[in-house]
Amino acid sequence: MSGTIFGYSEAEVAEFGMTFLLGGFMLYMLFIIGELAWKSKAGKMGTFILFFVLAFGMLGFAAKSIIKKMWGI
Repeated sequence: MSGTIFGYSEAEVAEFGMTFLLGGFMLYMLFIIGELAWKSKAGKMGTFILFFVLAFGMLGFAAKSIIKKMWGI
């Protein structure tokens, strides 16, 4: 039974973590960005800039997953 965790293979555990757990973490980071904008009283333009700049990397990561599924990689 080597290579299994609670009856799931290592690949299944990694796939679950990369989809659901990382997705939840990304939502939490968006909450943190919003909290930062609110506490700093950034205004509409400042909030937009914070979300655009800080969430741009997350958008790229999500786009990579979508492109991989579309191309069948």
